[in-house]
Amino acid sequence: MHAHAMSADAETPATPTAGPGTPAATTGPAALATGPAALVVTSRAAKVMREQLARRGTPQAAIRLGIRGGGCTGYSYLFEFDDREPRASDHVVLKDGVRVHVDPKSMLLLKGTEVDFETGMRGHGFKFTNPNTEGSCGCGESITF
Repeated sequence: MHAHAMSADAETPATPTAGPGTPAATTGPAALATGPAALVVTSRAAKVMREQLARRGTPQAAIRLGIRGGGCTGYSYLFEFDDREPRASDHVVLKDGVRVHVDPKSMLLLKGTEVDFETGMRGHGFKFTNPNTEGSCGCGESITF
């Protein structure tokens, strides 16, 4: 299992460290097949997401999480605000009042991933602990499956 971190502004990597998570509710077309722990968003991560949405002035919006091609080792995490309703094929993870939208292809690579938020001496940011990755590069943003 590999951990990768992204800063709170979702653009800069942060230092990965371990942290426990709690399951979030998962809905969507494949939710029954993948189960509620397909993607875990911790309460700490949901709190920061909720704060960022409020600071942006769109507390009703969601966070879109996914995997995109690119980066040093082939893939990187996508983490952005999503003002639209979820697509019909999206998985929707609900945690402490925050909606996280994940497209089906990304969910295959994110299955079992824990999204947490950490603070420490070397910075703060979202951390992805993804059991599906085979490695990452030194920048902390790029992953290999």
